[in-house]
Amino acid sequence: MTNNKAKKRFDTHTLVECSMMIALGTVLSLIKVYEAPFGGSVTLLSMAPVIFVSFRHGIRTGLVTGFVHSVLQLLLGISSVAWVPDFLGKFLCILLDYLLPFTMLGLGGLFRRCRFLRDERANAMLNAFLGTLAVTLFRFACHILSGVVIWYALDLVWYADDPTHIVNQYSSWIFSIIYNAGFMVPEMLETCIGVPLLIPALMRIKK
Repeated sequence: MTNNKAKKRFDTHTLVECSMMIALGTVLSLIKVYEAPFGGSVTLLSMAPVIFVSFRHGIRTGLVTGFVHSVLQLLLGISSVAWVPDFLGKFLCILLDYLLPFTMLGLGGLFRRCRFLRDERANAMLNAFLGTLAVTLFRFACHILSGVVIWYALDLVWYADDPTHIVNQYSSWIFSIIYNAGFMVPEMLETCIGVPLLIPALMRIKK
């Protein structure tokens, strides 16, 4: 009986903590340091809260938290999906620009139990860096693929009369890499630096 009560308290505490991190991530995603002209932005460490959940509670909890966060990001960015004319394109946009990249942030704690260094604090920071790098690279790859299969063809139509536009100067892959790097590289850098620096403080918080 005592164990059941302790488990219930733990589950409730975890649920509240994850809800707070989802809310924090959503708020931070609205604080835009830079906004790309045709979609995408550099935010104030908005990916960090989901990565923290994964590092603190494991990747299963992280993935669930990431999925809820991805749905909220989809709702906030639904106007972008409306620009895509066909059903398959809309489905791929939802999958590649929202559900997959933001859900997979929940894998940020993938290396949390690895032991690379003797010092516990330094090891935690390294593990956080590796996990953060992996999930931010995955998000970058999703946006690149979305640019290739969805946005390149649409931009070719929309900017057919503007030979100076980037879409008319490069192939689909080069176009997508250049465009998405404009906001994803700064976002990745700040997250890969910020998360490891904040992890020691996170470790001092009791579960």
